[in-house]
Amino acid sequence: MNAYVGTPTSRVDGRAKVTGAAKYAGEFAADGLLHGFVVEASIARGRIARLDTSEALKVKGVVDVLTHEHRPPLADKDEAWKDEVAPEKGSPFRPLYDERVKFNGQPIALVVAEDWEIAKFAATRVRVEYEQEAFSTDLESERGKAEKVDQPHKPRGDAAAALTRAAVRHEADYVIPTEHHNPMELFATTAVWNGSGGLTVYDKTQGVQNVQKFLCSVFGKKPDDIRVISPYVGGAFGSGLRPQHQVVLATLAALALKQSVRVVLTRQQMYGLGYRPMTIERVALGAKPDGTLDAITHEAVAVTSRYEDFSRNDTGWAEQLYKSPHSNFSHKLVELDVSTPCDMRAPGAATGVCALECAMDELAVALKLDPVELRLRCYSDRDQSQGLPYKQLRECYARGAEAFGWSRRNPAPRSMRDGKELVGSGMATGVWEALQMPVAVRIVLTANGHAEVSCAASDIGTGTYTIVAQVAADALGLPIENISVRLADSTLPQAPVEGGSWMAASSAHAVLGAAEEIRWELARLAKAMPGTPLADLDAADVTLTDGMIASSDGRGAAVSIADVMRHSKLERIEKEKLNQFAEDKSHARNTHSAVFAEVKIDEELGIIRVTRIVNAVAAGRILNTKTGRSQIMGGVVWGIGMALHEETVMDHRFGRIMNANIAEYHIPVNADVHDIDVIFVDEPDDRINRLGIKGLGEIGIVGVPAAIANAVYHATGKRIRRFPITLDKLLE
Repeated sequence: MNAYVGTPTSRVDGRAKVTGAAKYAGEFAADGLLHGFVVEASIARGRIARLDTSEALKVKGVVDVLTHEHRPPLADKDEAWKDEVAPEKGSPFRPLYDERVKFNGQPIALVVAEDWEIAKFAATRVRVEYEQEAFSTDLESERGKAEKVDQPHKPRGDAAAALTRAAVRHEADYVIPTEHHNPMELFATTAVWNGSGGLTVYDKTQGVQNVQKFLCSVFGKKPDDIRVISPYVGGAFGSGLRPQHQVVLATLAALALKQSVRVVLTRQQMYGLGYRPMTIERVALGAKPDGTLDAITHEAVAVTSRYEDFSRNDTGWAEQLYKSPHSNFSHKLVELDVSTPCDMRAPGAATGVCALECAMDELAVALKLDPVELRLRCYSDRDQSQGLPYKQLRECYARGAEAFGWSRRNPAPRSMRDGKELVGSGMATGVWEALQMPVAVRIVLTANGHAEVSCAASDIGTGTYTIVAQVAADALGLPIENISVRLADSTLPQAPVEGGSWMAASSAHAVLGAAEEIRWELARLAKAMPGTPLADLDAADVTLTDGMIASSDGRGAAVSIADVMRHSKLERIEKEKLNQFAEDKSHARNTHSAVFAEVKIDEELGIIRVTRIVNAVAAGRILNTKTGRSQIMGGVVWGIGMALHEETVMDHRFGRIMNANIAEYHIPVNADVHDIDVIFVDEPDDRINRLGIKGLGEIGIVGVPAAIANAVYHATGKRIRRFPITLDKLLE
């Protein structure tokens, strides 16, 4: 039988998705289902002085309007509202908790009606009077109030002095705006009342057990009272890591009314959820004339809310990429009257590496060095903050440059043309963490040669269903058609939220562990059969293949799994395994990439086209080259959006988002995406785990915005340090 791991296997859930059989959180039916619509605050800070729901309640079909004054009890301690990925510092947001308004767009009431359109209309008849307070939503005007966050990166040497005496220096601010998640699937929750006080909650989430524990904590319920299910997720990448307020509101309404309730947020309302925070990244580099670095400093100033401190690692990546005897890094937060930011694909790295790699390109220009050559001269083969060696990315540079045709690049800005368009080429480095988390998996093998693999892990569209099926098929020696996978049900074996690019490696090894338990059990049973050819073999000496338990020494001794189970009078064998990874501090764990970008820019109109991207990625063993390539391509497209399109625009007079829709919040579409070449650089790594797996979810975006920005400079001779790079900035 052919092996599945490492092959371009089609998604096992693909047919369900393209035929509409896959159901999402807002699609599950229930008898007597009611619909909720959220009423939002229209001020940025203050308190609700009066909230009048009388006119809304008069609308035919309205069942109730829940407010902070009219609702079931909610937990009052901060700890009860902290989910497993909540910031350590702060008090999590509590919808409909009290009269305080913390941000514009905050949910302040929920209209529940027999029909969604009725609820939506009735929401317009809720009257609210406020006592407004002074507020600020502008990072740049409040930058002086930034406070430093503790980070693991310690200064080395005297970076300030080294910068002062450096032969060549570059220092600049790079501004990355607020960017909002816009997954295809709207955030939704269907809370199904079971008639005896319990709920089955279908939620758009990246972690069903996280949501289940959170809801039990908030509503004072026992674990058996609430079950959370999320079989399919139409895009997440950080937006669904934490329980969002619609799951609280739907659950609140279902418990209050003792009926099933669905809450689906509108696209505009989703802009009241988490987002990538705006950051001002200040990078300073000092170098010798030969290009080797003397000093690196990187300071990030980022947005957070007034009620929680959210931060990620924007500034430590240079320690892993480039040698420098002197370095200093700091991360600062400015508290504003906004909702708390959240993780968005490669949080910290997507922004911090963007600034770092733009600065490295500017240093290359100042030194009159090729950008790839500069990076090779500054190359570090170890994480300098911890002194740990890690896998090299030199091959990424070499393979990417060759595929792109980098050697044909004329280094002079504005030197390359295609008709009326200026042509530019740029490159950047990418880096991300290779993380692993404890995951448990249960496998049930039946006598007819079918296996069901179960785990509470989510599949947010990244392909978890498929890689779990691939690993199980290989480990059990079964066709992949004989494997069924159950995911994202809080009653299944434990799993963390799916994020950080850790689920592939984590779940694959849990599957492997459970499959080995089954192999050991089958080997034990096979040895006990009369006349068995495996009598003298231990479990370590047999393998499962083509429905057989076979000796692994090549002598052909084998018995069928079906015969073994029939002889043992077993219809099924069930094994559950919690897989944990031993801590290894001998090596740093990372994925790497080298990104090369070509742009063509209309010289008169300033219109930018990204015509080619080559992304050479070193990420260990690739479980599925088909879905893996799709992951990287998706990251590249998102990187194009960061570079050229995405920006949440705030009217700071009102603290209100002005482009809370896909028409005005620009994202790349088909016409914006041209040739994307993904190269997987072979990187055997048996230190990180048995299968040598690292994640692909994040690394695809890291470095892409900087490569495009550097290409824009090469094409035009104009350096744009405020993202996104739009035609008005090129033409001003």
